[in-house]
Amino acid sequence: MSFNLATILTETAAATPEATVHTFMGTATSYRDLDDQSGRFAAGLLESGLEPGQVVALQLPNLPQFLVAYFGALKAGMVVLPLNPLLKAPEIEYHLADSGAAILIGFEMFLQEAAKACEITGIPLYLVSFGQDPLPDGVRPFTDLVSAAALAEPGGDVRACSADDTAILIYTSGTTGKPKGAELTHFELYMNCTVSGQLFGARPDDVTLAVLPFFHVFGLSSVINVAVRYGGAMSVVPRFEPGTVLDALEHDRCSVIAGVPTMLQAIAAQDLEGRDLSRLRVAVSGGASLPEDVLATFEAKLGIRVLEGYGLSETASTASFNRPDDRRPLSVGKPIWGVQMRVADKDDQPLPSGPENIGEIQIRGHNVMKGYLGKPEATQSALRDGWLHTGDLGYRDSDGFYFIVDRSKDLIIRGGYNVYPRELEEVLFAHPGIAEAAVIGKPDGRLGEEVVAVVVRAPGHEDLTEADIIAYCKERMAAYKYPREIRFLPELPKGPTGKILKNVLRDGLG
Repeated sequence: MSFNLATILTETAAATPEATVHTFMGTATSYRDLDDQSGRFAAGLLESGLEPGQVVALQLPNLPQFLVAYFGALKAGMVVLPLNPLLKAPEIEYHLADSGAAILIGFEMFLQEAAKACEITGIPLYLVSFGQDPLPDGVRPFTDLVSAAALAEPGGDVRACSADDTAILIYTSGTTGKPKGAELTHFELYMNCTVSGQLFGARPDDVTLAVLPFFHVFGLSSVINVAVRYGGAMSVVPRFEPGTVLDALEHDRCSVIAGVPTMLQAIAAQDLEGRDLSRLRVAVSGGASLPEDVLATFEAKLGIRVLEGYGLSETASTASFNRPDDRRPLSVGKPIWGVQMRVADKDDQPLPSGPENIGEIQIRGHNVMKGYLGKPEATQSALRDGWLHTGDLGYRDSDGFYFIVDRSKDLIIRGGYNVYPRELEEVLFAHPGIAEAAVIGKPDGRLGEEVVAVVVRAPGHEDLTEADIIAYCKERMAAYKYPREIRFLPELPKGPTGKILKNVLRDGLG
């Protein structure tokens, strides 16, 4: 079967070409224009010598150019690798090399780190730039990839792909080791946006706040793909700042808010007096557990319902969801259409319903990834007997609603971003003054969790300070990852096998 995810754009552009697909800084862009621009970008990629199946890395904030490049790469039959703009050079280098990326498209604000990584990997760098300064040697403008040749048909040629071809690579660390590229197919992503949008009643007259990062599976699948699939518009905001978001909600007449709990909490904390937010009809929350008081405060202040869902990078965003007419606060809802979930014990045997029966959440269905790129052992570990083993702990109630109670992975969710302790620990262990290190999450009222590193100084480095370690980490990892607090111990608590007892460390954070 031939299918390309870019069909969600070409079909909507054919049906409603003059409808607005997004607004950005007061300027509206139509579906016709995005279809044409992405078609020219697809042609430009092919003219540059790239071939279908190659990986196009996008390290961009929420900008119109992201949408052009995203749909353009898909139209050309290529694989999109979205990257966090805050990544440092060693992190970018790893992602480019591991994915086999053929090209990186970056943003002028983050040029220095991207240029370092591209120089090491030998990958060409194209830059989205709004400034007047000349680009450094070897860096070419984004516009060079937009073909000036006339398109044979509206929207350009959309390459035929197999429905099971990889469309997007989303990197996630999982339980251990370096990040792994979850391969999401054209069909999985199409089904996810189609089913999810239908569940909360996506409409062509919707305007969705698009402040969730486009490089994250939540923003990519649940915002971009849903909006375009159902012919709605997006109010594109590059960075979350409460005042700016409220201006966008009001000015662009938004009807849908998609965000993580910390975003909803910050919006509800603002003074809404005199704001016209009358078009808002629903908010969607994901990325982390939604505290009950945040839910109640937000709904009371904005007068709309919040629908919470659950998913992972490995499930193309959504696995379960609360419906407008069938929801349960504190629950992540019920499995979406075509997806099965279960709670299983350590032997992968299904557990009965009830809060006393806590086990691992396991998922199977059309939304589950093909696997981790180039990592068959990790794939086999995550996908066993047809089920994705999430590592998340929860239970199901008698009505079929699922509740997440903990994460068996030591994953830290800071402000909606996933922070993987093992990745940070590897950086810390490379410091000559650190003998041992463990990274844990500390509850934080604003961000959900804060990153704490517990460190044992190496002999001869007794003068190593908290500031020294934080500065060292800031140079080597993205801003949302590095620890904000360092605690020193003479030794780390360990079990009989030598495993560090992180639960003991967490208990000592009080």
